[in-house]
Amino acid sequence: MLHRTKILSENISKLNINQHFLRQHCRTKSTRRFNNAKDEDEDYHRVRGKTENQEAQIYLLKSRGQHLLMNPRVLNSIVQKSNILPTDTVLEIGPGTGNLTLKLLEVAEKVIAIEIDKRMVEILHKRVSERGLQDRLTVICQDALKTEFPEFDLLVANIPYGISSPLVAKLVFGKNPYRSGTLLLQKEFARRLLANPGDSKFNRLAVNVKLVADVEFVMNVSKKDFLPCPKVDSAVVKIHPKAEIPKVDYQEWCAFTRTCFTKKNKTLGAIFKQKRMLLELMKLQEIKLDEVNNAIYSDYHVNDSEDEDGLCNEDNANVSSDVGMDLSLFREKVIDILRSGGFEDKRPSKLSHEELLNLLSLFNRARLHFHGQVKPTNGKDAELASAFGPL
Repeated sequence: MLHRTKILSENISKLNINQHFLRQHCRTKSTRRFNNAKDEDEDYHRVRGKTENQEAQIYLLKSRGQHLLMNPRVLNSIVQKSNILPTDTVLEIGPGTGNLTLKLLEVAEKVIAIEIDKRMVEILHKRVSERGLQDRLTVICQDALKTEFPEFDLLVANIPYGISSPLVAKLVFGKNPYRSGTLLLQKEFARRLLANPGDSKFNRLAVNVKLVADVEFVMNVSKKDFLPCPKVDSAVVKIHPKAEIPKVDYQEWCAFTRTCFTKKNKTLGAIFKQKRMLLELMKLQEIKLDEVNNAIYSDYHVNDSEDEDGLCNEDNANVSSDVGMDLSLFREKVIDILRSGGFEDKRPSKLSHEELLNLLSLFNRARLHFHGQVKPTNGKDAELASAFGPL
């Protein structure tokens, strides 16, 4: 018994020694491994503190989405994932005080920054001049949405949340050729951009962008990495233009998808049976009606209560028999188009690009088009009429 106790005691002692050795070994290895990361974190907090003091005199405008990305590890990751060549010209939107700009200038031949805030431009020029890089930086102090983009190879930017959608559209549908765009976006917006057919977040934005480009998820970015701290987290995505793009009129395509995705989870049959939808679509076909019918078109008011065919019961009494007949025939034509391709019972949120392109082709072959200028006659029609407007 005493012998067993002695052996057990020796084994416990050896186990304690081994555990102590492992803890010491792992701690030393871990310290060596993350020593550089710790130094970088210390620099990050030191730089952040300095920047906070500098920015104390600058009022950051929420209306312009001014949140400065401060974490150097995130900035380095964005630059690394962008795959910038030494001969590249990089376009940056909203450089702010230049945290990302300085990183880009280290690897790119030239950086073109578009910044609307003159105060930020002054700080940016000062910081770049202190490092002797002013010859490689061009700053355009204008609104990025209203400014024609210069020639560039890559777009790398922390895009203000409020203008994410139009800026992405301007990138992918613009006339400038580009190799890729690495964008820091609001996380929810990035999810919508990455959504595929059948996903709950699949939407018109993803449909339009992915017609001409592929979207790749890069990484998530915490809201704590910004100054001031926004309410939501962010994500980085990378956009690559497709080598082969379908031959389609982009304005016609965008107006078509805007129409289909007004109620993306309804069937296409239900969407195109709505009276307002049919009336607006008829306008775009430049159907010539008599003066009485034109007066009715300018005065009609649509209530929310609709019958099974999508026509408002109360409005039926206010529409002339001629207009009712024209509308009925037009509706039959639209439904026949949907049925001919097997689309009547399908939902836009489930359709692939090939299916949507096929449906648009069926409409166009029947001489029905979706692009045109429609002026809403009242507030209720504004949202619907915008479905037929340009991108």
